[in-house]
Amino acid sequence: MRDLTEILEAVDTDAPLAQRHLWLIELFDWIRGDASSTTVTINRLNVMLDVLEARPVLLLRVRQWCHQLLQVVDVASLLAYFGFSQRSAFVSELSERLRLKILPATPETTDAAVLFSLVFKSEFDQRWLADLDEATLDRIAQVLQTTDIGDNIYTASSYWQNTVLDAITFSIGNIRASGYAPELRSRMSHHMLLNRPFDQLDTDLVALRHAFMKSLGKDSEEQSAAVLAAATQLRDRLDVCRQAASSVYTHLNEHGISVSLVFRLRQMRARVLRIRELLDCLLSDRPNSYTAKLLSHLVKIGLHRHSVRDLITSNSTLLAAKMADRSAEVGENYITRNRSEYWYMLRKAAGGGSIVSITILVKYLLLAIGFSAFWGGFFSGVNYALSFIAIQLLHWTLATKQPAMTAPAMALKLKDLSDEHAIDGFVDEVSHVVRSQFAAVVGNLALVFPCVLLISYGLQHFWGHPLISISEAQYVLSSLTILGPTAAYAALTGVVLFLSSIIAGWVENWFVLHRLDSAIRYNPRFSAVLGVDRANRWASFMRKNISGFAASVSLGMMLGLIPAISSFLGFALELRHVTLSTGQIAAACATYGLDILQQPELRNALLLSFAGILVIGPLNVGVSYYCAFRLALSAQNISTGERARIRHAIWQRVNNEPLSFLWPPKNVALAQPTESDIQK
Repeated sequence: MRDLTEILEAVDTDAPLAQRHLWLIELFDWIRGDASSTTVTINRLNVMLDVLEARPVLLLRVRQWCHQLLQVVDVASLLAYFGFSQRSAFVSELSERLRLKILPATPETTDAAVLFSLVFKSEFDQRWLADLDEATLDRIAQVLQTTDIGDNIYTASSYWQNTVLDAITFSIGNIRASGYAPELRSRMSHHMLLNRPFDQLDTDLVALRHAFMKSLGKDSEEQSAAVLAAATQLRDRLDVCRQAASSVYTHLNEHGISVSLVFRLRQMRARVLRIRELLDCLLSDRPNSYTAKLLSHLVKIGLHRHSVRDLITSNSTLLAAKMADRSAEVGENYITRNRSEYWYMLRKAAGGGSIVSITILVKYLLLAIGFSAFWGGFFSGVNYALSFIAIQLLHWTLATKQPAMTAPAMALKLKDLSDEHAIDGFVDEVSHVVRSQFAAVVGNLALVFPCVLLISYGLQHFWGHPLISISEAQYVLSSLTILGPTAAYAALTGVVLFLSSIIAGWVENWFVLHRLDSAIRYNPRFSAVLGVDRANRWASFMRKNISGFAASVSLGMMLGLIPAISSFLGFALELRHVTLSTGQIAAACATYGLDILQQPELRNALLLSFAGILVIGPLNVGVSYYCAFRLALSAQNISTGERARIRHAIWQRVNNEPLSFLWPPKNVALAQPTESDIQK
């Protein structure tokens, strides 16, 4: 790298565009140095200012170069648009970021955003810009303050003020465009739109611009007050617009929501915040300081804007915001808070376990037919799906489907952590959820094991042979042993359970978003075939159950097909579902009979399999819950520090009241549950 004097003397206003921009990049590389300390970097910046102040001819050339730069690039567009994606599609945005990773943008550009990213390209730039002191900022402003170029007088301060006003204008234009979008307006609260807040933004902007221009070069308290009043009015109007846009979430059940809509809402919120930053730069008595903070913020945004990891995270957050609120409402139905509801959950779970015993029977009958791997997996998936649907329609419970629904309901309790009792209330909710899931697992297992035994012995009595052969029973015990990969497969199953809930949330939202229940209700062909009353009942039935159907079908098909497909691809994966696995052990026990208890080898295999069940259950529930809860926390924007407080409070409850996670205390008020309280 050349020394500072060489770099500054190389400034050339007549150089080609790319060379002029490469000079700027080189200059900031010198200022940055080895990026070891912000203090060192700021000192190097002051050295550069010293050189320019000591050499007026060189200073004039640099000012001329800056003037030419500002004629070529649009700084207002940088301030208004930088960091905002032009598309919500994940694939197109991902491909663009990967392209920039492989081949960065060219310096031969008139796009201020591209040039900004080439100049400020590291996290260190964000830090040293934020650490700039007032004295250094004043020196920078003074160096760039006024340039006389022929007949043109370039005033940096006035140029900057006009640029900021233009950036505010552009940002407001985007907010108005979003506010006028039909998909957004149709979902906003009607009463919030009565005052036409988006229409009034232009009026407030014109008033601000007029007041500000009138105040330039004057130091009148009256004019300063007029500018402040206009800015305050604009801020208030922006808040009303943001509230109107946020009212979309209050109509979630009625209209549904799409990822593109969430994208619009988040972009609007970010633009409102950007305008606030620009107003601070324009109106503050320390504009230089606020400008440095704004530039530092833009550097941070630019780094995120080019990060593939951040894209995946942000899209996950969009998905969370889309799904979490819908799942939260459903999840309340799976939480028991008193002993009456606890026993009710046990009964419902026992009913679910009895259905799963029939599922086990059908599973082994399908195996006896001898389908190919794919078709065997397919029909097994159909068997699981139909069983889960039957459990749902009978209003019974399958334990492992609960966590993904209850986690968003719990996260919803954390919307307002400013309340001192919020975390304590959340910990109470954790204990309720853990108890509910424990009851559901116990209820499932308490019925599936004896029911499978009875079915197996009944078939053996009529057929003369057990449900499964000795070799199949041996495989069951060996595959479910705790000494094998059971734990890993159980954790994988937890992920699958979570994915089924995501699919369920997406399908339900899609159903509501496109108003398919209304389409069924009023479709003339449906009404002609079913009759008006029956069409209404079918519409209501599908609206109520579509989420459960989607979860049941997706979970069942994944349980059946993932092992078959993975085996075909050469890395045999198995899934371990606690209720299904317990039923398989029961079938193996029926095949061996009492020998399984009398022969030491078989008895040890049985004990290791039961130990595997003790691992499968918590991992099924725990992994599914963890994934769903992380997604829900992203949707609620819970910070890392707040998450640490939550973990500490939970561990305190575990140490002080461990039994509260397994059995409801006596002091909880009893309430007779109804079918709608706990539903499957």
